[in-house]
Amino acid sequence: MPVSLKNQTALVVGASSGIGRAIAIHLAREGANVMASARRLDRLQELQNELAEENIDVGISVADAADPVAMEELAARTVEQFQKIDILVYASGTNSPDRAMARLTTKIWDEAIGVNLNGAYYATRAVLPAMRERKSGHLIYIASISGLVPDISGAAYQASKRGMVGLSHAIRVEEKENGIRTCVVCPGLVDTEILEKRPVKTPAETLAKAMQADDIAEAVLFVAKLPERASVPEMQMLPTAL
Repeated sequence: MPVSLKNQTALVVGASSGIGRAIAIHLAREGANVMASARRLDRLQELQNELAEENIDVGISVADAADPVAMEELAARTVEQFQKIDILVYASGTNSPDRAMARLTTKIWDEAIGVNLNGAYYATRAVLPAMRERKSGHLIYIASISGLVPDISGAAYQASKRGMVGLSHAIRVEEKENGIRTCVVCPGLVDTEILEKRPVKTPAETLAKAMQADDIAEAVLFVAKLPERASVPEMQMLPTAL
C-alpha cells in the first residue's frame, strides 16, 4: 500500500518550470509540505498562487542551485519552516544551443556542470546530515536518458547527467544502512522549456509524441510513496512512440 505523504516535507530544487514545477504541484496536492525553490521569484510566486486557489499552501525560496552556500541556506530555511526534510527532489537543469564540441566554451561547460551536477551535490550535502541522523530520507534526482545513452545533447550535458547517475548510485550504496534511499529518473524527450535551448527547433510532429512534465511527476510521486523497505534506484522513461 502506498505511503501517505502527509506530514512529510519535500524540498524541490528547480521548481519554477517544467518537470520540477510539475513535481512540486503533485507532491503538494498529495499532502506533502513543499518548499519550492528556483532562481526566478516571479515563477515561484505564480506556482504559489496557483496552488493557493486550491487551498494548498507551499513555501517558496529563491536560491541558485549552483551556489553551495545558497543550498545550505535553502535547507536551513526549509527546516526552519517545516522542521525537517524527508524528500529532496533535484530537478534543476540547463543546456546550451552551443553544445557541440566545435562551439562548446569553458563558460558553457562550467554552467552545465555547475547547474546539472554540482548543484545536485550541493543540495544533497545540505540535507544529508540531518537525514542520516534521523535514519530516514529520500533523494530523487531528475537526470536524463542522455546520462545513459549517447546522443546529440552535447558533451557537457551528457557528462553532467552521467555524473548525476553516478552520484545517486554512490549515495545509495554508502547510505542505505542509514535508511536513506536514492532514485535517479532518466527521462527521454519531455515537452518543456529546455527544448528552447536546442540548436534546431524540435518539429511539431515530434513534440506531439513527447512526454509531458506531469508524466515524470507521476513517476516521482510513485517512487516517493513507496514504503521505506522498498527502493527504486534508477528509472528510465521514454515516449512510447519515439
